[in-house]
Amino acid sequence: MQYVRADTRRLPKMRTLYGKRGCENGCEVRSQEKGVRSQSKKPLSPFYCLLSSDPFFRDMGKIALLFPGQGAQSVGMSMPIFEEYPAAKDLFDRASAILGYDLARLCRKGPAEDLDTTAVSQPAIFTLSIAALELLKIKAPDVVTQCKAAAGLSLGEYTALAFAGTFSFEDGLRLVQKRGQVMQDASDATPSGMVSIIGKELSEVMTICEKLRGDGVLQVANILCPGNIVVSGTLEACERVAEQATAERFNAIPLAVAGAFHTPLMKPADEILAKALAETPMNPPRIPVISNVDAESHSEVDAIRSILVRQILSPVLWEKSIRKLLDEGFDTFYEVGPGRVLRGLMKRIDRKVKCEGVIE
Repeated sequence: MQYVRADTRRLPKMRTLYGKRGCENGCEVRSQEKGVRSQSKKPLSPFYCLLSSDPFFRDMGKIALLFPGQGAQSVGMSMPIFEEYPAAKDLFDRASAILGYDLARLCRKGPAEDLDTTAVSQPAIFTLSIAALELLKIKAPDVVTQCKAAAGLSLGEYTALAFAGTFSFEDGLRLVQKRGQVMQDASDATPSGMVSIIGKELSEVMTICEKLRGDGVLQVANILCPGNIVVSGTLEACERVAEQATAERFNAIPLAVAGAFHTPLMKPADEILAKALAETPMNPPRIPVISNVDAESHSEVDAIRSILVRQILSPVLWEKSIRKLLDEGFDTFYEVGPGRVLRGLMKRIDRKVKCEGVIE
């Protein structure tokens, strides 16, 4: 069976069947109004629109895969994949055996308050992202084989390293489970949070942190894209940021996270994770994986272990990581996992760059 790329000039109503969630890659689907059918007997699902037979993927440019981090989870996020693709269901079964609970059920039915905990959301996003990768291998194998680099946002760096062959799915899942648990424990120990500051330059955000830190902790945690910088700190300091935003009329959005990730408040999570990393077998990555900590790739296993430990306490340099890939000639990106966060950030970094999603 083959699918072809639709001529959208001839199929102006191609999203009729699925509405706004229809295929965004131009894949041909049935149009109820025009009576045009795809080459398949049924319309292509909007969740699975990356096709190796599509000429769109034959001249693909220089490809990098991007993997999302915590915050991309939502109840029901796994249903489009594991209900239809046996390989994905097998991944969830293997994950549940390691984790000791039914991960597929949590992803399907929640409740959200359980899925959103750091200890659960991190293994869930890791597993679903690997399942999305398996889907991509089936639907667009050339995208995967021609991929020359990868990056992941915070937690997503572990998924990128698993894709690059640094560790197995099972070992990666155990690491992510431990990471989520120790970060949750550190968050529970000190009331803290994160706030996204919109529309400010880095220097302005650093000034805000210095001004409002007081006796607590408040520092830059994520530099995501122009005009979107996240700060982490003690709860009182984060509340002062929100108050200052109201007074000075800038946007400050408290994030629904357990604590002040990527700050010293995460200690001793880094030390506990360092032990788990030291005990995990690792191989040099077969492709470059850009680190969140320094926006560079690392080929030596000891360096990778060290950088993953540092990541717990260090700011995420996502914008710098993407610009590193752009400077090296990468022009085609795929967000492999739940949500649309990374595509949104890419538009803010460089609107001209192509970034497609595997799951909608």
